[in-house]
Amino acid sequence: MKAKYLALLAALSVTSAVQAADALTIDVHRDANCGCCKKWISHLEANGFKVVDHVESNMTAVKQRLGVAPRLASCHTAVIDGKFVEGHVPAAQVIELTKRDDLVGIAVPGMPAGSPGMEVDGVQHAYQVIGLTKTGSDQVVAEYPAQ
Repeated sequence: MKAKYLALLAALSVTSAVQAADALTIDVHRDANCGCCKKWISHLEANGFKVVDHVESNMTAVKQRLGVAPRLASCHTAVIDGKFVEGHVPAAQVIELTKRDDLVGIAVPGMPAGSPGMEVDGVQHAYQVIGLTKTGSDQVVAEYPAQ
């Protein structure tokens, strides 16, 4: 019985270590006074991301440095694997971005109600996740309908 217990304990330890190793690390740059940014960070953490939180005094400079075009702008900007993630992008699309060599970043422009971090009871506006290709063109990578 003791051997079975030890084997089970060892298996659980390995599983936990593998899950921890699989966590994607993302750097989030945000303004200190923005509550929706904190909610988006919580969304990422709930979906297995390890978030490194950077409070910034000049988000415009951060966006310019990372290559976020003004047409794609939102409130916070993240970086994963050298690519930008602008605004309230769902975790599933952030994961997908890590698998896309053709994109330099993705964005949910503006701050649409119902997107992660912008939850409003009973309200979800339609929005798109826009990918920016290496050639500088926009590409819709996901669409979320209004509800």
